[in-house]
Amino acid sequence: MPSLKTRLTQLAIAVVFLLGGVWGLVTLKASKAPRATRVPEPAAPVVQTVSVAPARQPIVVQGQGTVRPLQETQLVPQVSGKIIFTSDALLAGGLFREGDELLRIDPVDYELAVTLARARVEDAEAEYALALQESEAAVQEWRDLNPDLPTPDLVARKPQLSAAKAKRDAEEADLKMARLDLDRTRLKAPFDGVVSDKQADIGQYVTPGQALATLYGTRAAEIVVPLVSRSLRWIDVPGFTDGDGPGSPATVRAFLAGALRTWQARVVRAEGRIDEKTRMINVVIRVQQPYAKRPPLATGLFVDVEIQGQTLENAALLPRAVLRSDKEVWIVDQEDRLFTRPVRVAHHTTEGVVIDDGLVDGDRVVISQLKAVTDGMKVRPVPPSKDGRP
Repeated sequence: MPSLKTRLTQLAIAVVFLLGGVWGLVTLKASKAPRATRVPEPAAPVVQTVSVAPARQPIVVQGQGTVRPLQETQLVPQVSGKIIFTSDALLAGGLFREGDELLRIDPVDYELAVTLARARVEDAEAEYALALQESEAAVQEWRDLNPDLPTPDLVARKPQLSAAKAKRDAEEADLKMARLDLDRTRLKAPFDGVVSDKQADIGQYVTPGQALATLYGTRAAEIVVPLVSRSLRWIDVPGFTDGDGPGSPATVRAFLAGALRTWQARVVRAEGRIDEKTRMINVVIRVQQPYAKRPPLATGLFVDVEIQGQTLENAALLPRAVLRSDKEVWIVDQEDRLFTRPVRVAHHTTEGVVIDDGLVDGDRVVISQLKAVTDGMKVRPVPPSKDGRP
């Protein structure tokens, strides 16, 4: 068994080696040069850009509205009686021409009234002729007896003559009224049109003022299109905007009977006031002969309207996504750095925005959305996606 002295010697040697190792490690670390800390640069954000190519840009003002007839009236009788005839066109959707007889009221009573009125006229004419002859005879007799004196009115029977003439005129007026009532038993179309609805038929007794049918004119139709005030800068509205032109041309489109249909139209007027709720102006578009082709531009149809406005000679049509606060865009320069640039927006369309000032040919405009932007920041521009979305 090792002695105590031997154990102490071994322990002392182990402690010496341990302290030497610690000292060597500390010395090695102290002599080693410190490593430099490198902070990685953040990656430049990827942005989609579109290239600017200014060109002639026609301004098209777009809107929507409902077709309404230019002419609308109700078929109303002015005399009473039983209906004895209705036209084949007098039904909902029936087409008619101006002057067509649409409905007839039994004329027998009115024919009798004309006969009686004519008889009274003949009697009144006979009475007037007799009074005239008696007046002339009385005047002649007075002149024979009193050649130097004027003939008094009573002697000349002027009151009787005036009464006879008045009676004749009244009877002639009654005859004219009777003939007019007889003519009113035939209700005729006041214009070319279509029947909207019908409320009467053969055998029905009608009275003056009773609505028998509603008629729409087919010579023209109108569409009221609400537009913002700034859109009127580009189009001609007779009586509202500057100039004396006939109004801007327009195209009316509607999906009808399984296909997209178009009609040519023109701006004819504005309704003259700004809507208090929407702050928009109602512009009226007119289509001539809306029933000239089939299917027709029927009343009540909801349509899209494109109004042809002025043409800008040097403007760019870009996606709406390029705008920042409606008057700025982001531009990427040749060194792929991003900068804010003010622009002037001329018009908004469904396809994008028309910018007529602030951009030049070849500018790369950002359409991507970024959370934090500073002028001069580095970016990685890429073309837009195939669907055009940022």
